Amino acid sequence: MNNDTLLIGGHEFHSRFILGSGKYSLKLIEAAVKDAGAELITLAVRRANTRAEENILDYIPEHVTLLPNTSGARNAEEAIRIARLARELGCGNFVKIEIMRDSKYLLPDNQETVKATEVLAKEGFIVMPYMYPDLNTARDLVNAGAASVMPLASPIGSNKGLSTRDFIQILIEEIDLPVIVDAGIGRPSQACEAMEMGAAAIMANTALATAGNLPLMASAFRQAIEAGRKAYLAGLGRVLTRGASASDPLTGFLHN
Repeated sequence: MNNDTLLIGGHEFHSRFILGSGKYSLKLIEAAVKDAGAELITLAVRRANTRAEENILDYIPEHVTLLPNTSGARNAEEAIRIARLARELGCGNFVKIEIMRDSKYLLPDNQETVKATEVLAKEGFIVMPYMYPDLNTARDLVNAGAASVMPLASPIGSNKGLSTRDFIQILIEEIDLPVIVDAGIGRPSQACEAMEMGAAAIMANTALATAGNLPLMASAFRQAIEAGRKAYLAGLGRVLTRGASASDPLTGFLHN
């Protein structure tokens, strides 16, 4: 397992848990990062310095790679502007593209996401687009230069789990990029299931932010993701469609 690294845009990560930093107290971020074992953490550019005495960057450990997101962007043009601003602020070349025109369901605009990805990839950004799990869009994102694809599991912030499971499985099987399951994962068991499917990593935020004990939930997610990855690499056991199969030989003991 020591050599089982996650490669995104030429950068190696040992953790497959990407942590969101929204919705909870800045004072808990450092603890959450530690207990999650996260090496990538999202950062809303508008939250980088909301007050003179409160800067989110002061709470994120130095070894963690920042993943600025374009939260609030309604089209490709706005997302591109936010990404460029994040880089000028010193947040690096990673960017998570989030483009949402719909304020009720917060579903990503796949078409505008492809446009933004193409522009930013050409400018040297490591683009990680949040998208609705559609195979044709995923292929377009690959061609546009994305470093990964981040399909939603269910509506953002819902904690409903793998509502789009079958479509995510198609992406895992067909797309030659890391498929990072993002949005809607509400329980460690759901994160484990996604990893067993072959997902490259899990992105979670609300599940931790709304937990009674955030650091403890971060640890639970970390262990579940590691367990799911090990199960995937080991190869899951067969599933019988009919009947049963004894664990031990029963010849001579049971008769019809």
